[in-house]
This record gives sequence, structure tokens and C-alpha cells, in this order.
Amino acid sequence: MINKRLLVKNLLAHNDENSFYDKKRKINISSKEGKAKFLKHICALSNSNPKNNSYIVIGVDDSDNSILGVPFFDDSKLQNLINAYLDNPPIISYENIPFPSLPEDMVVGLVSIRAQDKLTALRRNIWKYWGGTVFFRDGSISMPKAFKSDVQDVNSEIVAAIEMHARNSIELTLDGVMDFVNERHRDMESQYKVFKEQFVLCWAGHKKVVKENTYYSRVDIELINEQVRLFYSALDEVSITYDEDNFTILEYVHLGVQEEFKYYPLEQVVIRFRESGTYTIDTTLVFDPPRFDKKTLHHIFNNNNVIFYKLKRGISLNQGEHKDLLQLSNTYLICYLNGFGSAVQKLEEVKPLLKKYKGDIYSRYKETMRILRKVKYQ
Repeated sequence: MINKRLLVKNLLAHNDENSFYDKKRKINISSKEGKAKFLKHICALSNSNPKNNSYIVIGVDDSDNSILGVPFFDDSKLQNLINAYLDNPPIISYENIPFPSLPEDMVVGLVSIRAQDKLTALRRNIWKYWGGTVFFRDGSISMPKAFKSDVQDVNSEIVAAIEMHARNSIELTLDGVMDFVNERHRDMESQYKVFKEQFVLCWAGHKKVVKENTYYSRVDIELINEQVRLFYSALDEVSITYDEDNFTILEYVHLGVQEEFKYYPLEQVVIRFRESGTYTIDTTLVFDPPRFDKKTLHHIFNNNNVIFYKLKRGISLNQGEHKDLLQLSNTYLICYLNGFGSAVQKLEEVKPLLKKYKGDIYSRYKETMRILRKVKYQ
């Protein structure tokens, strides 16, 4: 079983970017350009290293390999993007790797890529890249190139050695549990469970009981053996159930307008552990968007636009507008879910303006965009 934190360290310590490894400060798949560049690198690594795993490490400085981190990213539909735009797509996974030096809500992203039997190519046009283009790695650069039928396997021994040095041990597992419980979450109720005598799962959160049902907020769930963060939420409520084989997370989101707020089930994640020493993660969106009076929403949407206009031009907000600013991203999302298509564009444009505010305002914006991303993929 590979310890992914060790794997990241080994990749950063021993290898410059090459035909099986790339590193990025961040990725952005919310824009056409960002999607195209991400697909280009996936395609190039798949074609240049067809016999082994390839990796992209996200959240490190390109010049000195310092670990800067990126926000937790839990988009389980990323493979769908790859399948939609690539012919003969590789199998990929995106994992969130916590590092002790990073803030609680930051991780290092690790994309693992496993090529299939055939050459990978763009299926259709995206940004400035034409459908049918084939990419390969040229040193540290992903470039369009003519078809190669004789790609040399020069990486197998190197990749095998890196992965072998990242194997887990009992000591690393025990240290991981103690660090999770005693250091990172000393102010919360923390628990752990061992599945199939191999997998150690830890979770922590603020617990509350409502009508005999238990919910958690500020939830952090980590598979200790692999040093992979499976779930993280700074705001939303979560219920957790488990048996000998499965660990189930049901996530709720707190949405509404004015005084009409409720908790709505958003997504169910089931982690299934097998005797064979493997596990799968099955994700199901269970969200039924709340519906509100259109007249009320028109008023809220226009009020949001006024606040957005003032923020954009540096005009001071009045007391009521400051209060509404806290719910700005939430109410834009509600408007979008009720048919206001232009609310998505407003959410994208307001990001740099809200980023200037510390605390809950920008945190709520990030949570809103996470919900939006899940809903849009569905």
C-alpha cells in the first residue's frame, strides 16, 4: 500500500519534470483554457509513459519545489471530463494529500494516470487545440507531435523504485493516527476504525445530536495508510454510518433565502473495503434543489447585483448590504438553481472581489462553488 505523502516527497526530491511526472502550482478546470491545458498534460503523460503510472503534483512552487498547497478538491466526476474529451482515455484519480506544514483547509493534489492499450488523442476541439491532436512529453513540456509507434519504455525501473520507497509501514500508520487525533484535531471528537485488518480510517468533527440523529460539522476524514484526505468541509453538516465493509458519508448543505434556511442532502459517498486489499469510492448526488418564489428571487438577484456593482467600483456598502454580503454567494446559487442562468457568470466574476475579505465571506464562496461544480457535472 503506497503512502501518497511519501510518494509526493519522493517525486519532488528525486526527479525533475519528465515523461512520467509533472508539477503545477495550480490547475483551473472551470475555464476552457484551463480544461484544455489539463487535458493536454494528461494526454502527453499517458502517451509518453504507457507501461507505468504517471503523476501530476499540484500545489508546489515550480522553481524550488516548496509546498504551497491548494484548496481541497473533491470532484469525483473528473474522469468524466477525461472521457468526454479524449479518445482512448487513461484511468485517472485525483487525491488530496495533507501536509503538516499546510493550513487545515489546504492540501497537495496528486493526479495519478494509468494509460490504456492505445494512443490517447483529443476527441474534439477545445480552446486552441484541434480534435485529433496527439500530445507527447518533450522533457518537461507537453507538445503536439506526430504519431509514435515505438515509444520506448525507459521508466519502469525508475517508477517502480519511487513507488517502492513510498510503501507504508506500521510505524507510519501509527504515527499518522496519533498525529490526526492528538495534533491536528485536538479540539474535536476524533475516531478511527480498522477495515479488513488493513485500512485505518480516521475522522473528526464537531458532533451534535438532533432528534436521535448524529451530525458533524468541520468534518475531516482521512485514510491513514495512504495519507489521503477523503473528505473535508469547513461549513457543511455530515452524517456518518459504517459497518464491517462500508463507510458512508451523507453530506448536507445549508441553503435558503431571507429567513427560510434548511439543510438539504447533497451527496452520498460510500467507501467499500474488500478482502483483496482494495477499496472503491462510489459517489451519488442526491440533491433536490430548493424552490422559492420567483418574485422574491428577482428582488434578491437585483439586490445582489447592486452589491456586486459597488464592490467592483470600490463604493462603500451600507449596513444592510454588509449583512447581505455574507449570503451573496449562497443567494446567487439559489437564483441559479431556480432558473437565473446569468447568476453563474456573476459568481465567477465576483470571486476576486470576495477574496479580499477574510473569514466567513470567502469561505462561504468556496463552499458555494464546490456545490455548484457538483450540480453542474450532474
